[in-house]
Amino acid sequence: MVKIIVDCFGGDKSPDANVEGSLAALEKFSDLSLILTGDENILKEKLEGKKYDPSRLEILHAPEVVGCDEKPTDVIRLKKESSMMKAIKLLREDDSISGMVSAGSTGALVAAATLRIGRIRGIIRPAFCPILPTMNGGIVGICDSGANVDITADYLQQYAIMASAYLESVYGIEHPRVALLNIGTEETKGDDLRKTAYPLLESTKGINFVGNMESRDLLTGKYDVVVCDGFSGNVLVKSTEGACLEMLKLLKRDISSSIFNKIGALFMYKMFMKEKEFMNYQNYGGSILLGTEKTVVKGHGSSNARAIEKCIEQAYKTKTGGLSERIEAALAENQKAE
Repeated sequence: MVKIIVDCFGGDKSPDANVEGSLAALEKFSDLSLILTGDENILKEKLEGKKYDPSRLEILHAPEVVGCDEKPTDVIRLKKESSMMKAIKLLREDDSISGMVSAGSTGALVAAATLRIGRIRGIIRPAFCPILPTMNGGIVGICDSGANVDITADYLQQYAIMASAYLESVYGIEHPRVALLNIGTEETKGDDLRKTAYPLLESTKGINFVGNMESRDLLTGKYDVVVCDGFSGNVLVKSTEGACLEMLKLLKRDISSSIFNKIGALFMYKMFMKEKEFMNYQNYGGSILLGTEKTVVKGHGSSNARAIEKCIEQAYKTKTGGLSERIEAALAENQKAE
C-alpha cells in the first residue's frame, strides 16, 4: 500500500478541490492510502455522502492554515498546528508514508521540507521540476523553477541527474534528452555559470545531454529535461504559461468579433476544446521537489480537483517507480567516476 498525505487547506480552492481530487485518486489506484490534514470537522462535512473506502482514508486534525504571505520561518516556528506543518511532521516521523501533496505557500513548503524532511544523501539542494506539454504531444520538465536562485555548475549537474531519473521512473521516458537553458545553442555561449556547466554535463554519466537550448524551443518537443537556475527557470515557466493563456484569450476575442467567425468556430469546436485541454496546466499536476528523502509535490495555488488528483498520482508514481533509489544510484555512479 502506498500512503500519501494531502494538505487539504493549501490552495485557493481548498478544501473542496483537495478533497475531491483525493477521492478521485483513491478510486484510480486500489493500492493507494491517503491521510488528509486540516480541520477535522470541515473535512468530515466535505466527505459526508461521498463514496470511498474508509479503510484507505484517514484525517489528521490540523486547525491552523498557512497563508501565502506568511514568512517561511514564522510558519515553521509558529504554525505547528497548521495542515502543512502537521503533514510535514508526520511525513518525517512515519516510515510507512512515502510522500505528501500541498498547494499551499511555496516558500513555507520548501523551507519546511528541506529542514524537517532532509535531503537524499549527496544532494546539495532540492529543486522544483514542473512539467509542461510539448507541441509533439510529449512533455518537458524544467529543473529548477524557483527553489534555488544562486547556484553553481554542480547544482545543474545534480538537476540533470534528478530530473532524468524523474522522467524515466514516473513518465516512462527512456534516456531523456537533457538541455541547458542558455542564450544560444553554441557551446561557447552564456555566462561563466553556463560555460562551466556545459562540459560538466557532457561528462556526467547516466544522462543524455544534448547541448544548450534557447527559451523559444521549450515546447518544440526536442527536449525532455531543461536545467537552469531557479530564477531563470521560474521566469521561463511563467512567461510560457502566460503567453499560452494570452493566446487563448486572443483567439476567443477574435472568434467573438464577427458572426462569420462564430459560425466557423462551431465547425471547429472539438478542435478548440482539444487544444484548450492540451494547454491546461491543471491536467499536468504540480512541481515535484526533487532531492528530498521523501516525495513532496507542490500543486499550483489555483489547483482544481483534477490538478490535485494528478499531484497525488505524481507522488504515487515516484514511490512505485523507485525514484529515490534511481537518484541515489545515479549520484553514486558519478561520484565513482570523479
